[in-house]
Amino acid sequence: MDFEKWKGLYRRYQDVIPYLFFGVCTTLVNMASYWVAAYPLGLSVTASTVIAWVLAVLFAYVTNRRWVFHSAARTAPEIAREMASFFSCRLATGLLDLGCMFLCVDVLGWNDLLIKALDNVLVVVLNYVASKLLIFRGNS
Repeated sequence: MDFEKWKGLYRRYQDVIPYLFFGVCTTLVNMASYWVAAYPLGLSVTASTVIAWVLAVLFAYVTNRRWVFHSAARTAPEIAREMASFFSCRLATGLLDLGCMFLCVDVLGWNDLLIKALDNVLVVVLNYVASKLLIFRGNS
């Protein structure tokens, strides 16, 4: 493949590529903070999931705003609206994450780290759609 084809592919997927990269990083933040809270700290699955969600959403907002969707919000009210929208959408997928963890781990007894990894794939996809269509539309 020549350079122009690579350049064309990059332009076509210029927001997807960094989103996937930072989505993986966000998943690592989520899983690492979950593990720390659940194992060394000995917190419950629910508490560990909530802590992991908060840290992952903070990380995701900063990276999505700056490097993925190149937010045009500059004033305090614009940023506040953007953050409220971002956190609201993430709360919805965070509740989905919590529900998956409760059902699959607490009720069904499945492996918590495996379920955490699998449900993060679904969460990343849903978060991209929300970010692209609702939160940062027109910015990238």
